[in-house]
Amino acid sequence: QVQLVESGGGSVQPGGSLRLSCAASVSISRLYRARWYRQAPGKQRELVASILRGGSTNYADSVKGRFTISRDNEKNMVYLQMNSLKPEDTAVYFCYVEVLPNFENYWGQGTQVTVSS
Repeated sequence: QVQLVESGGGSVQPGGSLRLSCAASVSISRLYRARWYRQAPGKQRELVASILRGGSTNYADSVKGRFTISRDNEKNMVYLQMNSLKPEDTAVYFCYVEVLPNFENYWGQGTQVTVSS
């Protein structure tokens, strides 16, 4: 069983920045893929950013150029740096991983991000 604990959410004004962290209970080297999803009230959960084991990344069009996903192999952490935040970025953000060798997937509990003036 893999535990994921997100942190770093909060309230920020438009144009501000936040960095979300996801602490994994397994070595990052075992993660085939790590992702950040978000879910706004009344909306479906959507994929925000993804990073593969080899380091390649992908982003939703709505966050390209503003968000950056990264990982720290020594600390077993996955991050989401969010800059130039907009009110429409308001959502609960979830960390998601797929763990080798069986590609089992796990979700974190979510962290709230609110962007408002």
